[in-house]
Amino acid sequence: MSSSAARPILEVRKLTKRFGTVEVLKGIDMVVAEREMVFLIGPSGSGKSTLLRCCNRLEEPTSGHVIVDGVDLMAPGTDINAMRRRIGMVFQQFNLYPHLTALGNVSLALRKVLKQSRAQADATARAALEQVGLAARAGAYPADLSGGQQQRVAIARALALEPTVMLFDEPTSALDPELVGSVLSAMRDMRAAGMTMVVVSHELRFAREAADRVVFLDHGQIVEEGPPSQVLGTPTSERARAFIADLLH
Repeated sequence: MSSSAARPILEVRKLTKRFGTVEVLKGIDMVVAEREMVFLIGPSGSGKSTLLRCCNRLEEPTSGHVIVDGVDLMAPGTDINAMRRRIGMVFQQFNLYPHLTALGNVSLALRKVLKQSRAQADATARAALEQVGLAARAGAYPADLSGGQQQRVAIARALALEPTVMLFDEPTSALDPELVGSVLSAMRDMRAAGMTMVVVSHELRFAREAADRVVFLDHGQIVEEGPPSQVLGTPTSERARAFIADLLH
């Protein structure tokens, strides 16, 4: 899907981020359209995770703009907590509460943040767990779930808040290889259901099959972007060629 064909959900404009004297992001411009799945790839230290975290101000940009569904997150009057509820975030680590069941982990924010009744929150949470194929494990505690199942609970927790866009920061990198497929399958289903998604990941085969667009970052800049077939198949920059060849072989 071309970003001009659909409404932009996420717009990043002239975004910079410095840590002390180190400029990690150097004027990033990126638009993600409604229902689009965009993969951010690049070597370690290229700024991918920092860019993702700037998209919901978990990391505070140094300058520039992040606009989600028409609202500038950098504008002084913006209610950042209200906006964060519209931006789902899934991390490398699952960050589940060990003393709560899968259902309890997913329903907690619905009750505490959205002030839903327990019955309403549980119904919403069960629907979200069903979306990621875990309806049958609603009563299980994190310790009784595999890493892949725990990550799917974390995805369900984000989905339950009905976000406008979902951000994934290396969602499979902490998983054993045989558990990766179940998480990618849940992400594939979300894409089919029309969720707008930005994914930082080294799962290039999944990117080639599922992404609408791949964005290659290096040294805090977008070096190239385009359809997976182009960026992963015939990258134009030497840096991207070397990086992709390394990962795909």
